[in-house]
Amino acid sequence: MSSIFKLESQYKPAGDQPEAISALVNGLKKGMDHQTLFGVTGSGKTFSMANVIAQYNKPVLVIAHNKTLAAQLAQEYQDFFPNHAVHYFVSYYDYYQPEAYVAATDTYIEKDAKINAEIDRLRHASTQALLTRRDVIIVASVSCIYGLGSPEDYEAQHLKLEVGQRYGRSELLRKLIQTHYTRTTADLSGGVFRAIGNRVEIMPPSGTEIYQLTIEGERIALIETIDAITRVIRDKPKSVFLFPAKHFITSKPKREAALKTIEQELGERLKQLEKEGSMLEAERLRRRTTYDLAMIREVGYTSGIENYSRHLSGRKPGSAPDTLLSYFPRRTPGVKDAPTPGVLPGEADFLTIVDESHVTLPQIGGMYAGDQSRKKTLIEYGFRLPSALDNRPLKFDEFLGRVGPIIYTSATPGEFEREHGKLPKGQIVEQVIRPTGLVDPEILVRPIVSADKYEGQVEDFIKEAKVAIEKGGRVLATTLTKKMAEDLSEFLKKQGIKAEYLHSEVKTLDRIKTLTAFRHGSEAGGHDCIVGVNLLREGLDLPEVTLIGILDADKEGFLRSEVALIQTIGRAARNVNGRVILYADQVTGSMANAIKETDRRRKKQLTYNKRHGITPQTITKNIKDITASIESEHEKTIKKLVALDKQLYGKKLFKVIKEKTRQMNAAVRELDFETAALLRDEIKALTAEG
Repeated sequence: MSSIFKLESQYKPAGDQPEAISALVNGLKKGMDHQTLFGVTGSGKTFSMANVIAQYNKPVLVIAHNKTLAAQLAQEYQDFFPNHAVHYFVSYYDYYQPEAYVAATDTYIEKDAKINAEIDRLRHASTQALLTRRDVIIVASVSCIYGLGSPEDYEAQHLKLEVGQRYGRSELLRKLIQTHYTRTTADLSGGVFRAIGNRVEIMPPSGTEIYQLTIEGERIALIETIDAITRVIRDKPKSVFLFPAKHFITSKPKREAALKTIEQELGERLKQLEKEGSMLEAERLRRRTTYDLAMIREVGYTSGIENYSRHLSGRKPGSAPDTLLSYFPRRTPGVKDAPTPGVLPGEADFLTIVDESHVTLPQIGGMYAGDQSRKKTLIEYGFRLPSALDNRPLKFDEFLGRVGPIIYTSATPGEFEREHGKLPKGQIVEQVIRPTGLVDPEILVRPIVSADKYEGQVEDFIKEAKVAIEKGGRVLATTLTKKMAEDLSEFLKKQGIKAEYLHSEVKTLDRIKTLTAFRHGSEAGGHDCIVGVNLLREGLDLPEVTLIGILDADKEGFLRSEVALIQTIGRAARNVNGRVILYADQVTGSMANAIKETDRRRKKQLTYNKRHGITPQTITKNIKDITASIESEHEKTIKKLVALDKQLYGKKLFKVIKEKTRQMNAAVRELDFETAALLRDEIKALTAEG
């Protein structure tokens, strides 16, 4: 059987990679459930996993512990598998404040969120790929274990529209609204449609193109695929598929049944609250739930509908929700038919890769408890029905029960990986020798305050950083708090070092752009130093880094544990000139262990290089970031048009603005809102330039 994946790379496995790839593939063939790739930073763990994927021949879920790392991995896998479906699935919230109640101060906090439309589009692209093809790699954050809506309902509610099909205009519009598409007379975006005469234009939630349907005599006469920006006709397909605009969708019979069970639960809960004398809570719950029921009846949706997901999906109390894992295929033993996505009975028919597992696994295991604590308070005080508890992330054992074979990758495997690697159906594969011959960086320990020079760690770091930057390198500094990172980056700027800070409060796409600008360096308009807390540890691939300063290295704790130190030290292992300075007044146990492990690896790597006559070489890697694909086509087109206007008209942009304004007004008069919106944003950009 030919492979469903074709790996594209100019490199061949080298160093420890060939043995590691062979061992992992053989482990999968033998039915091993838990394998760990114990690979040092810069040893090419992602490339090794790409080779395993190409040989294993099944869909893949890659889980990372934060959005930034997931974006980097998605870009790398897209490079390795350019002709296959590689998608990015993370939380679509730029900002999220969960619903909560603080009993001590009688404060109700309403759910508040800002959804990133482009990331939502990528989430839809992920689920649709899983339901329509096999050559799929989904790179996800831990959001993949949160409720998503039933894949059966999602797939069942899709529309297949064909040329010649009997479909009246009114019927089509009604069906689009039922599947949560929004009607507009203005600009189209994902999950939005508009009707002009006998034409209906629809932009699916997963794409940037428009389907234009011409309806004549209650039949679809023509289907055209149109570029969303240029309005150029790309294709005239005979049929198209439209999936629902939201993942939480329920058929009418299921919705009617759910309304009855919600009402029944409401009645039982109200009796219980009234019996306890909780009259305020009972009235609060009655009003909230009655309103939600009315909204679901009228429009099929309500804010917070996920809290009724157990009823809407027909699940039993306490049962696990559907998640992204439900969209992956499963196979029933002995059945030769193609795997069916979303059908949980049977064996998982996909491979799971847990990247930086020592961090990601604890995240997966810890999500359930925090979610339940918050929801129990809401239920106790009458803000939600008890069934809201079933809108939750998966428990750790539920996660394990929904995946098949797992490969954990880490430079510092945790206890779970080590223990399961010792089991009969597990193994740990070491990958210490890098293909480039690079060895782990030299480690220096310096005092926080120098007694003889009367200078502190910041002053020493600045001197070292300037030397490293002068030689063309990049520099990282790690602090203990977000405030320290922000303050230090500002201080470094005043000292002539182009620096930026990076921490968890920086928006997802901004983090990626900051790292890309860092790799480019100040000579290319970027910056030379990043100051961070713990986002600069696991998985980030920054081969330009030649110096890392770990401030306050002797402050024992999570950020200065053995694992954290080894991971941070590893950021300098991709450059032949890499060095790490630990600023500490005493050598802690964590520091001693990290230095000992780094020395062990260095000796093994140096011995290998000497035996094989290898001269270490810095990793060279193209500078890309996934924001290029996340950025909307609309924004890209505006940038191109503005650049062209500047090239053609130079400083006479005021004349261009005047003409563009006239064209925009003419487009509005002709009801061509797509063109008008494009011209409007072009005028805004030109005005800013002028």
